[in-house]
Amino acid sequence: GLQRFDKQPEYTEVNPGEDALMTCKVFNKRGTCSWQKDNKPVGIYHKKYEWAGVQDSGDCSLWVRAATLEFDNGEWECQVTASDFTTQDALTSSPVRLVVRVAPQRPRIEYNTSQVLPGHNVTAQAGERATVKCVSRYGNPPARLKWLLGDEEITTSTNQSNSTELDNDKTWVATSVLELGFSKQQHGSLLKCVALHESYSTKSQVIEVRLNVRYPPEVRLKGAPTQDLEEGRDSVVLMCVADANPVAKIVWKRAGRSDIVSLEETLQFRPVARRDTGTYTCEAQNIVGSSEPLSVHIDVKYPPQIVDVGPDRVMTAPLYSQATFSCTAEGNPTPTYQWLQKLPTAEGTVLIRGSDARLHINNVTYDYKGEYVCKATNMIAGVERVVQSDAISVQVVGAPQVLRQSGGREVVVARGQDALLRLVVCADPRPRRAAWEWGSQQLEAGADQGRYKAEELAQAINTLVQVEREDCYEARLHVREVDPADSRNYYLAVQNERGTDRHAVYLDVRG
Repeated sequence: GLQRFDKQPEYTEVNPGEDALMTCKVFNKRGTCSWQKDNKPVGIYHKKYEWAGVQDSGDCSLWVRAATLEFDNGEWECQVTASDFTTQDALTSSPVRLVVRVAPQRPRIEYNTSQVLPGHNVTAQAGERATVKCVSRYGNPPARLKWLLGDEEITTSTNQSNSTELDNDKTWVATSVLELGFSKQQHGSLLKCVALHESYSTKSQVIEVRLNVRYPPEVRLKGAPTQDLEEGRDSVVLMCVADANPVAKIVWKRAGRSDIVSLEETLQFRPVARRDTGTYTCEAQNIVGSSEPLSVHIDVKYPPQIVDVGPDRVMTAPLYSQATFSCTAEGNPTPTYQWLQKLPTAEGTVLIRGSDARLHINNVTYDYKGEYVCKATNMIAGVERVVQSDAISVQVVGAPQVLRQSGGREVVVARGQDALLRLVVCADPRPRRAAWEWGSQQLEAGADQGRYKAEELAQAINTLVQVEREDCYEARLHVREVDPADSRNYYLAVQNERGTDRHAVYLDVRG
């Protein structure tokens, strides 16, 4: 049969100074073995190029002793001449490379055409895409390059190319180009290029640089108040925390004003005052841009204070006239108002006369005589805060006024019993005359007439609170051993310098 290859040479790598076996085996070998490197015949030299097997048995394998880059690195072919000149079964193997390894230099990273030294930064702006190169030079074979971001290998957007060195065509420059999109989250991450090569003692070498990703500021506020702030008692420390690269400058402004409040990260009010009330805005700026502004409202609470109450500390109001009082208080929250009339009791009983800043009395009667205070109230942190004004003293002057409800409209008494008729009259000045009148009869206070006795006017007692009522008096008429003929209206007529009043109580005698 014809000669044919049983085993052809294969790609082989060898370290400098080591021996390399180039295998070549032939079936039915009858021709002569020979080798060719880079298209040139190779001779057999002792301790350099030696046959590795028995050629007559078809083993044309070759030892390359003490391999060197200069002499042995290249493309090798195993050849066998024809069995005879007529058979034409000469053999030539496919060229294969014998690589005499050379450790590449340490890889380097290039960015914007400049080398980035190990541990230094690759600077770009968030949102940008940029090209980063990793270059491994003077290696044989070329190093295999891979990229890692942190500990994660980047398998996309990379492309490696290899070419022989211009000044040494037996070694290679390997270049891996990485198209990297920069994001804020990558800031501070390590970008690594790993060169893999069998000649390295650790089989690989790494260069790493740090990503310096510039991005505009984002701010968040700390210390915004969550409960009421009281003037003079509470403090506020606001912090404008900016996340930015490079470091941002902080600007605090106050709504409604153009000036800058502070350029510090922290804005402090220790303690807060009412003048601090307002909306404060924090914004951060760096060379990349500005943050969205964030605002916080400071609302300083303070208890009510009476600013003005009037019209005067002492007022004299004519009976049946109108009277108006005013009260102005400041506070935050806005105070609510009450007008209180103080009654002269040990317990300090008061009547609520109004619930507005302005108290208007349409029809002044003697019931309105006394002391009035304005009470202003607000709530701070769930606690009621109260202040009262100085008292306004109100004097009511006028004609006598017989109180219609004081003694009841009717007194019912059984025949033969004694009757007591009572009415209350208020007057300032004091009544100078009081008399009971019925039919054609008239009886002055303090006088007796048969079965009838009229008592002197006595200081009236306020039945609601059991105290004497200033300027009010009680008139009493006693009727002894009443008879049905006594059933009638009995009138009390009262007079002072300002006028008169007259009112009746009915006596009903039954039985």
